[in-house]
Amino acid sequence: MSRQEITFTPDASASLDTIINQAQPDRLFLLCDKTTERLCRPLLAQCSALADANLISIPSGDLSKEITTVGMVWTALVQHGATRRSLLVNLGGGMVTDLGGFAASTFKRGIRFINIPTTLLAQVDASVGGKTGINWMGLKNEVGVFQNALHVLIDTHFLATLDDENMRSGYAEMLKHGLISNQDHWQELMRFDLDKPDLKALLPLIQRSVGVKQDIVLQDPTEKGLRKALNFGHTLGHAIESLAMENDSPILHGRAVAWGMLGELYLSHRRLGFPLPLMRQATDYIIGHYGRCPIECRQYDRIVKLMGHDKKNHDGHIFCTLLSNIGKIELDQRLDTDEIKEALDFMREGV
Repeated sequence: MSRQEITFTPDASASLDTIINQAQPDRLFLLCDKTTERLCRPLLAQCSALADANLISIPSGDLSKEITTVGMVWTALVQHGATRRSLLVNLGGGMVTDLGGFAASTFKRGIRFINIPTTLLAQVDASVGGKTGINWMGLKNEVGVFQNALHVLIDTHFLATLDDENMRSGYAEMLKHGLISNQDHWQELMRFDLDKPDLKALLPLIQRSVGVKQDIVLQDPTEKGLRKALNFGHTLGHAIESLAMENDSPILHGRAVAWGMLGELYLSHRRLGFPLPLMRQATDYIIGHYGRCPIECRQYDRIVKLMGHDKKNHDGHIFCTLLSNIGKIELDQRLDTDEIKEALDFMREGV
């Protein structure tokens, strides 16, 4: 998989016009969910290439990230005569870019697609790196393929449409990138005022965050080794997210990852000597901005079972990415049930 084509732009309409004109598709499709159709599509009103695009609008929310919705996209592509030379533009958050990328990658064994991420989470994580997918049987991203978008356009103007909760969700992935990269980037993230986010000041942090992911993906595009570093916080986080879905009270991905990082930082300290002052700094920041993880002791066994579905596991054992220090990544750390439950205690209590 080659390096992802990414453009950071102050004018998504003009940049998109250029890319579409270069691609010369025979038919053009625009995929939105109901929220991004209302809030974000108007920000592309000056894109002349989209004037003749076929709009595909799907329900909003992570509960739509499933095979029935993919079927809706496939059906619309067939009904409007899509061919292998067609192009799908995914305008939305991680749900839209993940699902749209999967639908495009499998339709006629693959058509081209462009991602225009409209949430912070999608800009720094979901839309970049070539992972596409949907949820299956309540499990996060259980079905999918690796396929790069033709291009990713990142414009912070879209972030003005976000509420506070979605900003925090995206920032959690940036915190992860800071922890797996270097001290300087981590401390930059600690200094940013997440309560009153300045989008101009945020842009260089987004660029560095995307750069962290790009460098790792380029070395390990299909997650055979180093790319597992990007799953820091996700082994526990995905289980918390899946539990919330089971209970019909879904939470945003980034919030689950923030809580997952609490538990995995605890395991990193306990097992690998991750420095206590840095663990305390991260814990205070996460609890201060994301609250305490609202799990109960009676749910521990179910969380452990959900962790058993993680794609990094093998031979019936749960494996996790941990850190011995900021930027010091330790892959394939086998966890036992007792230490997982200790980490869950820490996630609840943060002490």
